[in-house]
Amino acid sequence: MTKIYFYLLCVCFSVSFASAQEGNIKGNIIDESNLSVPGATVVITSLNKGVVSNFDGEFTFVNIPEGTYTLTVKYLGYSDVEKEVTVNVGTTSEVKITLHPKSVELNDVEVTGFALGGQAKALNTQKNNRNITNVISTDQIGKFPDANAGDALKRVTGVTMQVDQGEARNIIIRGLAPQLNSVTLNGSRIPSAEGDNRNVQMDLIPSDMIQTIEVNKAVTPDMDADALGGSVNLITRSSPNAFRVSATLGSGISFIRDKRILNGSFLVGDKSKNGKFGWMLSASLNDVAYGSDNVEAEWANEFAYENAAGDKQELNVNPYNNSFEIRKYIVQRIRRSFSASTDYKIDNNNTIYFKGMYNWRDDRENRYRLKEKILKSSKIGEDDFTLNGNTLTSFPVEGVREIKAGINDNRNKNARLEDQRMQNYSLGGDHLFGDLKFNWMASYAKASEERKNERYLSFANTYEVYNDVTTPRYPIDIPVDQASQNPNNFEFDGLTEEYQYTEEKDANVFANFELPANLLGNGGAVKLGARARFKKKDRDNNFFEYEPLNDNLTSLGQLPYQDYSDANYLAGSKYQVGNFVPASLVGALNLQDANAFEKSDVPDEYVGDNFLTKENVYAAYIMTTQDITDKLSVVAGVRAEHTKLKATGNEIEDEENVTGQITSENSYTNILPDVLFKYNVSANTVLRLSWTNTLARPNYVDLVPRIDTRTEDEEIYLGNPNLDATKSMNFDFMAEHYFSSVGIISAGAFYKDIRDFVYTFKTKNADNFDVFQPQNGDNASVYGVEASFQRQLDFLPGFLKNFGVYLNYTYLKSEAKGIRNEDGEERKGLDLPGTSPNMFNGSLGYTGKRFTARISANYSDAYLDEVVDSDFTDVYYDEQFFVDINASFSINKHFRIYADLTNLTNQPLRYYQGSRDYTKQLEYYGRRLNLGLKYDLF
Repeated sequence: MTKIYFYLLCVCFSVSFASAQEGNIKGNIIDESNLSVPGATVVITSLNKGVVSNFDGEFTFVNIPEGTYTLTVKYLGYSDVEKEVTVNVGTTSEVKITLHPKSVELNDVEVTGFALGGQAKALNTQKNNRNITNVISTDQIGKFPDANAGDALKRVTGVTMQVDQGEARNIIIRGLAPQLNSVTLNGSRIPSAEGDNRNVQMDLIPSDMIQTIEVNKAVTPDMDADALGGSVNLITRSSPNAFRVSATLGSGISFIRDKRILNGSFLVGDKSKNGKFGWMLSASLNDVAYGSDNVEAEWANEFAYENAAGDKQELNVNPYNNSFEIRKYIVQRIRRSFSASTDYKIDNNNTIYFKGMYNWRDDRENRYRLKEKILKSSKIGEDDFTLNGNTLTSFPVEGVREIKAGINDNRNKNARLEDQRMQNYSLGGDHLFGDLKFNWMASYAKASEERKNERYLSFANTYEVYNDVTTPRYPIDIPVDQASQNPNNFEFDGLTEEYQYTEEKDANVFANFELPANLLGNGGAVKLGARARFKKKDRDNNFFEYEPLNDNLTSLGQLPYQDYSDANYLAGSKYQVGNFVPASLVGALNLQDANAFEKSDVPDEYVGDNFLTKENVYAAYIMTTQDITDKLSVVAGVRAEHTKLKATGNEIEDEENVTGQITSENSYTNILPDVLFKYNVSANTVLRLSWTNTLARPNYVDLVPRIDTRTEDEEIYLGNPNLDATKSMNFDFMAEHYFSSVGIISAGAFYKDIRDFVYTFKTKNADNFDVFQPQNGDNASVYGVEASFQRQLDFLPGFLKNFGVYLNYTYLKSEAKGIRNEDGEERKGLDLPGTSPNMFNGSLGYTGKRFTARISANYSDAYLDEVVDSDFTDVYYDEQFFVDINASFSINKHFRIYADLTNLTNQPLRYYQGSRDYTKQLEYYGRRLNLGLKYDLF
């Protein structure tokens, strides 16, 4: 491979110098507000040559004979522009072109820049891309009430999001789970702060810090192959073409706790007088005080007790809650983000740039949890429970009242503090040597999650409950004797403090070379490149228990406590969480006082989760882009990725004895060919057909060679360093028609043939212990169709012209094979986890002379989330339906006031077990209202 690349580079340079008798053209396209115009088609008709502007509005023609030429620029929603340029031998001519939008006459308003500019930029980029993509611009994001990048992404066709505390966090593309998709920032992979997977936390990145979001559903050979479902590229703001400043300031209320919301952003940038140096600085702050109301349950259909003779008896019964919880969360989330971008044009042929982003989020959380878990069979006698037919109606439980809190300092403020950070810095360059294009980039990224001094204080009592499952969607345990809930009956159960830290570092370097190569007589290019990525991830946790040495924590009743119940509890007023000590009491405890507390290390709570992994990926590719005819083009090439992994985990016996460390090494190589066709039926109608090959590497925690034996629970957890990467062969077809008035109607179908997907296999060993280990399944298939429609309804009469619609729908079907139960039997008819059968987005917007408004809906169907060991125990993520409204009013050219009201449907996060009736988790977040002022000076 190295020799081949060396030979090709030599050919590139020789051809480059041989073409020095010709010249080049470099240009920059801007709009009337001095903003860059991406995705514009630039044509030299006399030479039958055409190119497309990049995300910064830049384009390049190489190998142009000496002379004067007319450039024609075409852009949906904008008037065509012609510009003359003279090319001299051996030089690069520079040109700047300004586009002006076509006016769309609506009722009492002439719609130009604000209404259609962002939509036009996104659709033009999407139209001219060689692969199947969906593109969202910053102006489009601003039309929806989306605070973070994840909420913006859920508007994309075929994309759904998993939520955390009411915000979109983990992305699912075309039904493929979050760890099967990749997320990059300016083309550099974003590391993950998650401890047990590769998921990128999309709610960490504010939407107003992003210039463009590009969802690639069919990758090309010059893109990273670890994108089984798709690849999301977040593009930060580049330096402007002239001075620009904008700001947003707002506030609001989160109705679940009636707490305030604060948000603001600022952006400023400029270009030097000689046009060589540009810079952009931006910052964002979002501070939300809110919470959630949560009910959780675990379902069982077997019941065990001891008879009078002391023998264990087991009964098959109707499903009941063997564990039930009521939780109340009080949360403050502060999200800060800073970014900087600079570029310097050395000359017309050489530009270097720097882009950096730093995201920092604090989550302060207090949790008040009442957990009622059925007693072990050895503690239940024949007279301790009641059966009504086959329904278990009452039984004894251990009720535990537990508060989650943190120390009392300036950072934790008596709450559990989850400190999450993500930073990314990139240095790169774009160069032109004759007709050889060369670009490179080196980047460093780091993600971390730290949770210091996380404290749990619990008090417990044993009592009997009625298990009310008459409506299993809303299960509840009701104490038989309400006197059992007296705080004096809840005795000290445990006091713990833990520290968690997860860190992932990612260093990247890549280089790409591109030369004209007219292999089929109608124009084209050959491109080749290489990338190296060096990743290191480690997790370092600890856990300590504290036994009071005095009587200060003997019972809940002897302490100051308060009732945290809420008559307006969103899951239902029947759920009352009850009495707990305040967080300030927990935070004030001096656990380092040896006279007050005895400290004990608890290795089984953390040692099995600690690990260190190093993963290096070396990739190289070669591809060609050829115009077969003036309408048909092809991208064809192959990518090779070599992965080298070294992982270290712990071997643990009896839950606490660390007998040593285990280190394993593994390496593998994947050869991934891709072919993508694009056919322009007309100027605005495009057909696409592609065959691509992608992969997804296993989660780090699954690769770690750990052995965690938990004797008391009769369970063993194993890692599997020999896991294969999941691979997929993908077929895509897409038909798109773009409206000249800026809009699109599209429809397509796709099929994924997936091999070696990863699931957790449960079996039993010779000692009858349950053994859990990740394994590769055999194969799976995913197929689906998707359609979208987006346009201004300018063809309607009267005021109806002011309306615009945005609609998309995706249907999925999947099947997973090779998943086995603990008896080794293959389970039939299982979906691939993460595949939501139906997904829908819709919005109806109104644009008046000064007033705009939009109502938006987002729906995703229920899907299998976790394969356990049977149909009864499998876990599903329930359907979601969100409705948001937002409106704005222009005070003048620069000032605009806005209002957003989100989650009108009060949509909860809901998991269910086995059947849709049986709630496993039900968590409500309530509605949020934001009001504010935007200022923009171009």
